[in-house]
Amino acid sequence: MQIDKTFGGKFLQGCGCLSIGIVVLLIIICIIPMDDEEETAEDQQQEAPTAQVEKKDSVVVTEAMEGDPYKELDELIGLEQVKEEVRSLSNFVKVQKQREAQGMKRPKMSYHLVFTGSPGTGKTTVARIVARIYKDLGVLKKGHTVETDRSGLVAAYVGQTAIKTNEVIDSALNGVLFIDEAYALVPEKKANDYGQEAISTLLKRMEDDRDKLVVIVAGYTDEMKRFIDSNPGLKSRFNRYINFPDYSGKELYDIFCMYARKNQYQLSPEAEVHLKKLFDYAVAHKDRNFGNARFARNIFEKSIQRQANRLANVKNATKEQLTILTEDDVKWGSK
Repeated sequence: MQIDKTFGGKFLQGCGCLSIGIVVLLIIICIIPMDDEEETAEDQQQEAPTAQVEKKDSVVVTEAMEGDPYKELDELIGLEQVKEEVRSLSNFVKVQKQREAQGMKRPKMSYHLVFTGSPGTGKTTVARIVARIYKDLGVLKKGHTVETDRSGLVAAYVGQTAIKTNEVIDSALNGVLFIDEAYALVPEKKANDYGQEAISTLLKRMEDDRDKLVVIVAGYTDEMKRFIDSNPGLKSRFNRYINFPDYSGKELYDIFCMYARKNQYQLSPEAEVHLKKLFDYAVAHKDRNFGNARFARNIFEKSIQRQANRLANVKNATKEQLTILTEDDVKWGSK
């Protein structure tokens, strides 16, 4: 690290009342590195090979928000069967808590869940709501959600995965650990994978911390079945499944309108007709990787960008002009 000479000269001139020894001491203090922990973290991030750099967003902590989680569940677009399953689970937990308070026996139950379905069907959103419902029912003290995937649990070298997995689990205690695409921990046709170490660590902690840890695993239906079947411990702990169906064209249109409403945009009549056809067509021709709600959000974001491009050269645009999305704005595939 080097000191700017111009700055150093001005600094010395302004310190005439100080002895040379004190000035030198101050300069030495200025160039002492930060504490070892901060420097090491930064150095590791800069020097590590790209394939081994830990992405900061591989573990996301979502604190429990204020408000009524049951109301938020009911307000979700679509997902009627999912809502019914979550309500049923909530009712069961509530009654068992009442039995326990009366000194009665209650069946041993698992609060852990398996969410199956395609990407963009609301699994993460519902996991956050379930965490808050568990807090409301007294199952969890904090009700926060720690969201991760294989990259947040599995390390690159032998012996590091257990440490990494335990750290993530520690951050999820008294809340929900949500593992997306959990099947990636058991890759097909790959022996000696470190994912098994993560699973073994997870199963042990689920037993050791059973009163303060809830785990929700999520992913494609077939892959999640393979994942659960890969280990008897997983089968014994995960026995409650909730399937998240793909959205219909109408539901995707409603999701688009929700984004528009929240951001103070409105659709022209022509844009409404075009969007309904667009989403119906997209659903009819979707493939395995179709994004569902993410697709609707992407269309909305592209639409407001096209509106901005259209209005960029309009001086003193009216409030109506800034609000309305036209048919050309919402056309799929337009630039």
